[in-house]
Amino acid sequence: MSGSNLLFILTGSVACYKACDAVSRLVKFGHRVRVVATASALRFIGAPTLEGLTGSPVLSDLWAPGRALDHIELTRWADAVIVCPATAHTLNRFAAGLADDLVGALFLAHDRTKPWLVAPAMNPAMWSHPATQASVEKLRSWDIHFLPVGEGRTACGETGEGRLAEPDLIVATIEAALARPARRLHVLITSGGTAEPLDGVRVLTNSSTGRTGALLAEHFIRCGHEVVMLRAEQSTAAPPLCRAENFTSFADLDAALARLLGAEHFDTVLHAAAVSDFAIHSLFQEGVKQPFSRTKIASGVPLRLELTPQAKLVDQLRPRSRNPNITVVAFKLTQGVEAALVLMEVQSLLAHSRADFVVHNDYTQRGEGMDAFPATIYSAEAHRLAQCATRTELAAALERMLSAQPIQA
Repeated sequence: MSGSNLLFILTGSVACYKACDAVSRLVKFGHRVRVVATASALRFIGAPTLEGLTGSPVLSDLWAPGRALDHIELTRWADAVIVCPATAHTLNRFAAGLADDLVGALFLAHDRTKPWLVAPAMNPAMWSHPATQASVEKLRSWDIHFLPVGEGRTACGETGEGRLAEPDLIVATIEAALARPARRLHVLITSGGTAEPLDGVRVLTNSSTGRTGALLAEHFIRCGHEVVMLRAEQSTAAPPLCRAENFTSFADLDAALARLLGAEHFDTVLHAAAVSDFAIHSLFQEGVKQPFSRTKIASGVPLRLELTPQAKLVDQLRPRSRNPNITVVAFKLTQGVEAALVLMEVQSLLAHSRADFVVHNDYTQRGEGMDAFPATIYSAEAHRLAQCATRTELAAALERMLSAQPIQA
């Protein structure tokens, strides 16, 4: 997503320090950010800090010489406006339509076809006060979008609702509001490795971290799509704005896929989870078969395991889908397979899964760095469509391809 023009308004709260983190991330992501800060906000954070983060002077005074039309020009320039942190005082002034300062004038002059976002921050009693809640409801009726307040210990030492949302959620919400995809997809992503229980504490699992699935989810959300994520319990956390469910075993993931695919109309499923090919069939101690138990098996005693192959969940994605035209993206991991044999592996996966795309990567080719992920995307006809060096490149390529898929009745 190309950079956008963002107007970032800070009002008087100690949470301004968290807002600076969000500003920094937005600039890093390529957005052009202009900051307006109230006099109260500048008591908590200095103008030089904000100017250093954005490269632009901080605006504060409605009556500054030569700035008489800022409240008009800034709102026409901005693709979106975020008030962060927004105090109770600010919210109540917005609801009353007061425009005797720069922030109030910006609110009334705002182009209402563009997103206006609010991230409240205040003492729990101030947040729950009837005056504040009435203002929030009125502003919501005017299509003002509120980020959720956090719950916990606030700066004043009290505990309750009123904390400013975390910077990653603030940034994700802004980018989702800015995104205008030609086609908004409902996407299901599986991520991380399954774990088959051996006893109450040990499991048979694999080395999947879930980083690929998590980055795919983050990118699709940033592009304006709706994402549901099924993630292994110990894998990389789901990104903000992503509806996520956890799984542990093959059986957990199997049940979750059946339920979600049957209940919701997904446009596409990206099956990036590393599903165990084998389950524990039998366990023997000193030649005697032992029943499964949640009790920890004593150490120092020789064990023998018998494994049984498990079904391929990727083969069940299309038959289980409520949407008969769902687009299926399968993932194929090899380890040290010769290039001449890779195509055979991909063709075999396409044949039994009926996938629309296959993402292949070889474990031995992964380089250094968290993002390194050499991968090739294949079509349903096993033609090479794209070569990607990183997870970031892979996510962008898949989003472009899936968004371009024709809509089928």
